[in-house]
Amino acid sequence: MRDTFIKTLTELAAADERILLLTADLGYTVLEKFADRNPKQFFNVGVAEQNMLGLATGLAESGFIPFVYSIATFATLRTYEFIRNGPVLHHLPVRIVGVGGGFEYGSAGPTHHALEDVGVLRMQPGLEIVAPADFQQAGNALKATWNHKGPVYYRLGKNEKALVPGLNGEFRAGRIEIVREGTDMVILSMGGITPEACKAAILLEEEGISACVAVVASVSPSPMDDLVSLLERFQLAVTLEAHYRTGALGSLVSEVIADNGISCRVKRCGVQEHSNGISGTEGYLNSLHGISGAAVADAVRGIMAGTK
Repeated sequence: MRDTFIKTLTELAAADERILLLTADLGYTVLEKFADRNPKQFFNVGVAEQNMLGLATGLAESGFIPFVYSIATFATLRTYEFIRNGPVLHHLPVRIVGVGGGFEYGSAGPTHHALEDVGVLRMQPGLEIVAPADFQQAGNALKATWNHKGPVYYRLGKNEKALVPGLNGEFRAGRIEIVREGTDMVILSMGGITPEACKAAILLEEEGISACVAVVASVSPSPMDDLVSLLERFQLAVTLEAHYRTGALGSLVSEVIADNGISCRVKRCGVQEHSNGISGTEGYLNSLHGISGAAVADAVRGIMAGTK
């Protein structure tokens, strides 16, 4: 979805000179289309992510809308203090673009596995968090949020082919999107792992379990009203995220249930511990950590049978 995102950003920048794109020496074969069309609006700052955020903060203070691009772990963790002290505390329109949520850079090893980015950023008031489920939604999410007043974090996947059935690219800030209706339970998913939620629903349907699937791409501000309305319909909710179980979608849903006194059990399907140096394909690591479609379906079976 990063290709679609950059294509959309290139078109927006051609019409608005305030839009700038900064990269920390990453994005080859992806960012060239922006640089070629908008050369005066593109800057490669080198391998210096913290400096990139500082530069973006100054540019935003001067009236520009800077997008800073890097691998998700580098864009959020290496720069965290700079995000907090710059665009968050000063309410500036810096756009942080983190590529490769979860295990998408699986073979690059644990330093590149983005498993806590949403959790740490969700603690910062006024920072909008967008985690599209597929490439169509990524493009529409950018169109809907690029000109918002405060800072935004975009968590982008690398997959340019997978589409979430029933989503049709729909994105509404502060809302959730229901892509599959169901009556027995609900699976809520965040980001590029969402096709696995759909796979789980299909597997469960074959066994007579009707699962609703909801996409939470607008993570912050929290889609509170939609979540309350949806969770009140079910006795079981399963959250799926390519992220640690703590801090992101699973925590958000648990907070909504607790704060509103909703009678709904939550099963959080997320990464529980780091990979101890193991690298591999995204699919392998998703299965290893229990966030594949098959693993989600198995978790639901266990709960329905009373064994989990």
